[in-house]
Amino acid sequence: MDYYDLIIVGAGPAGSTLAHALQDTGKRILVIDKQDFPRDKTCAGWVTPAVMDSLDIDINSYGTGRTLQPIRRFCIGMMGQPAVENDHGEIVSYGIRRCEFDAFLLDRTTVPKQLKTPVKSIVRHDGNWVVNDTWEAPLVVGAGGHFCPVAKLMGDGPGSHEVVVAAKEVEFEMTPQQAEVCEARGDTPELWFCRDLKGYAWVFRKGNFLNIGLGREDNHKLTEHLNAFVEEMKSEGRIPADLPGKFKGHAYLLYAHAERPLADDGLLLIGDSAGLAYTQSGEGIRPAIESALMAADIIRDQEDYSAQALQAYGEAIASRFGNRAMPQDEGWQVPDWVKMPLASTLMRSHWFTRKVVTEKWFLHQQVPPLATVSQG
Repeated sequence: MDYYDLIIVGAGPAGSTLAHALQDTGKRILVIDKQDFPRDKTCAGWVTPAVMDSLDIDINSYGTGRTLQPIRRFCIGMMGQPAVENDHGEIVSYGIRRCEFDAFLLDRTTVPKQLKTPVKSIVRHDGNWVVNDTWEAPLVVGAGGHFCPVAKLMGDGPGSHEVVVAAKEVEFEMTPQQAEVCEARGDTPELWFCRDLKGYAWVFRKGNFLNIGLGREDNHKLTEHLNAFVEEMKSEGRIPADLPGKFKGHAYLLYAHAERPLADDGLLLIGDSAGLAYTQSGEGIRPAIESALMAADIIRDQEDYSAQALQAYGEAIASRFGNRAMPQDEGWQVPDWVKMPLASTLMRSHWFTRKVVTEKWFLHQQVPPLATVSQG
C-alpha cells in the first residue's frame, strides 16, 4: 500500500491547480485520472484574464506554440433575429484549446501522477481512504467532473434529482478552403440564445480551429435544437457546410441548482464535481480554478480532515459564489425579469448585451481575481 497525505481524483484544471498550489508544502500528493494527457475535452474553451492571473500564467509564454486567441468583441443575439456586436476596446478574454490548456496545467505540477487509471473503489480503512486497494490517504479530493466517483461516494452523485445542463459541441481544424469561407472571426465569439432561454449556442473561432456547440437544461431536446442551429448557421454561410466528425456531449451542474455536499470526513469536492458552474453562463473553468485555490488554503496547514474541520472550505465557497440556500434566479441564463417577451427586445440592445450578458454574466468583470481578494 502506498501512503499519501492527499489523493486528488481528476487531473483537469481543478485537480492540477490544487496539486500545483500544494506541491511545495511537503505534503505527499498523488493525482489520479482515468485518461491520459493531452486529452480531448468537450468545452467551448475561453478563459478570462482573471483566470490567467489566478493561475499566474504568463500570456506570452503560454501563447508560444499553443492556441491563444485574444477576444475583444462579442456577437450576441437570439435565434431567429439579428445579432448585436459589441467592441470592448481591449482584450476581455482568451480562446484556448482544452487539450493544450489542461496538459499545460498538469505538466507544471511536480507531484506523482497516475494517469490512464479509472478509480474503481474508494473504501474507508482505519480512518483513511484506500483507492483501488493500492493508494491510501487521510484526504481524498474529488476533481473528476460531473460524474466524479468521489461525489458518488458522498451520496449525491449523478442522478435524476439533479438539474443538469447537457451540451454538445465539435472542435476541429479547418482546411484552407473551410477557413476561407467561414465568416466567424477569431476575436469575436458568437453567442446565440434559444428563444425559450433554456440554453444558448456558440460559434467560436480560434485561428484555424472552429468550435461549435449548444447547451440546454432540457437535454432530451438538445439534439433537436443543435441540429436546427447548425443548419441555420450553414444556410447563412457563417460556418462551413462540411463539418467533420460527430458532436461530443458532456454534462455539468449549475451552482444555484446543485445540491451536492462540498465536504465530509476526509472528502472534499472542487470544480464541476461540486457543481460550481456559473448559473448565468454555465462557465466552469474560473469556478474550478478558484475552488481549487480556496481548497489549497484550507488544506495547506491542516492536519484534521474531519467534516467539521473542512467546513471552512464550504464557508469560503459560499462567501465567494453565494449561498445556495438563498433564493436564486430561476432558469439557466436569465432571471425572471428578462423572460419573454422582454428578452427579445433586450437581446437587440447594445447596452444590455454588453453590460449584462457579456460583462456581467460571461466575463464576471465585477468580480476581482481571487488573488486580489486574498491580498485585500
